Amino acid sequence: MIQLDQITKVFPDGTKALDDVSVEMPEGKLTVVIGPSGCGKTTLMKCINQLEKPTSGTISIHNQLISSIPEVELRRDIGYVIQRIGLFPHMTIEKNASLVPQLKKWPKEKTLDRIRELMQLVGLDPDIYLTRYPLELSGGQQQRVGFVRALAADPSILLMDEPFSALDPISREQLQDELISLQQHIQKTIVFVTHDMDEALKIADQIILMRDGKIEQMGTPEEIIQSPASEFVTQFIGTERLERNRSWLDVPLHALDLTYQKELDPAIRSFRIVNTATVREAIAQFEKHQVPYLMVANGNELVGFISQLTLLQSATRSEVSA
Repeated sequence: MIQLDQITKVFPDGTKALDDVSVEMPEGKLTVVIGPSGCGKTTLMKCINQLEKPTSGTISIHNQLISSIPEVELRRDIGYVIQRIGLFPHMTIEKNASLVPQLKKWPKEKTLDRIRELMQLVGLDPDIYLTRYPLELSGGQQQRVGFVRALAADPSILLMDEPFSALDPISREQLQDELISLQQHIQKTIVFVTHDMDEALKIADQIILMRDGKIEQMGTPEEIIQSPASEFVTQFIGTERLERNRSWLDVPLHALDLTYQKELDPAIRSFRIVNTATVREAIAQFEKHQVPYLMVANGNELVGFISQLTLLQSATRSEVSA
């Protein structure tokens, strides 16, 4: 868990980027920090790995003050993915991805095994790509390698600063999907900065919406959509998006283009729901029974399993059939 307590950051020119910010980012969850340009979201992220140092306040990771951890040690234990990726063009993909494990003096065999495993996870065949150079890869492929490099030393925390904003829409959507899938495997504490509300609603477990260095609202995507805390939040989300998502709550499950997870064991901890139930009713069952999946049934036939994540993805993409 990352805990920020009364964080204020004032730059030498007098600009107050952060103003008494207190927030918790839960362990193993993806927290999106979003807001307009200049709201302080990137400064907040950089304070976590001490690329920026707060003027006042404290930051703790796993109940340890980061001020008590040497900066180099702290940064080697936090993965960092940036918009421009930052791969070294004169190094192969293998050497780029091996940098942090080498700094931490991992054995070469362990490092290579880890990198090959991660390359497979992000959809890049290590036998094909490890010997290539960054300029031989597309932008989307380079960004995937950025993931691999950030995760190579198995950090518990991953910071992502607008990593998809420079990509074309198709590559961006593909990488959002892959991040969701990857997070299901790695279960890292991820802090993701973006200015794109659709992206935030699609990938986040928790959203922190900022304005003028303060937190305007914090909550799950569902909470922010259903109960905007202020007129600013409503405007930032967009009235059309709010109405689209609210109307989606009353759509029956069978009308959604969902990919049901039929391969799951029926004995998995879940609760049964009929496919004529609405999305709103499904969310209520998730909250009531605290289960990871719902079994969707059409009469006596088991259609498959759905999670809250698959429901939210469907809402974000507006995949409601006519």
